[in-house]
Amino acid sequence: MALKINLKPGEKFVVNGAVISNGDKRASLVVQNKVTLLREKDILQQKDANTPAKRIYFAVMMLYLDEAGRRDYYDEFVLRMSEYMSVIKNPEQITVCLAVSQLVMDQAYYKALMHTKKLLQYEAERLADGASGISENTEDG
Repeated sequence: MALKINLKPGEKFVVNGAVISNGDKRASLVVQNKVTLLREKDILQQKDANTPAKRIYFAVMMLYLDEAGRRDYYDEFVLRMSEYMSVIKNPEQITVCLAVSQLVMDQAYYKALMHTKKLLQYEAERLADGASGISENTEDG
């Protein structure tokens, strides 16, 4: 089954480890076979993996992108997911963690990566709640 990608001007993406940049006009690509492909918006730089969910996302992303380094990234994924699950109490998020873990074990790395975005969203919401709670307490005190 072919994969069609519509690209914005200047949009970057990775195909089998090669970083490719679209030109100055919108373009469409049709990929006819199985490849490792990730759009710029889904790429997280290692320096930006600075929260528990982002560290999980980064490990899964590297499992997907770097076949040669999968053993190390799998170990990193297991460590980060174990840390995360040891403190998370939300049943929905535990279900997401289990789903991501199963997808990783099944080597469905792209699907696992997309599921991991739910952890990122949950974490961002919690961090925003915490930040607003701190500022409210600061104003009261």
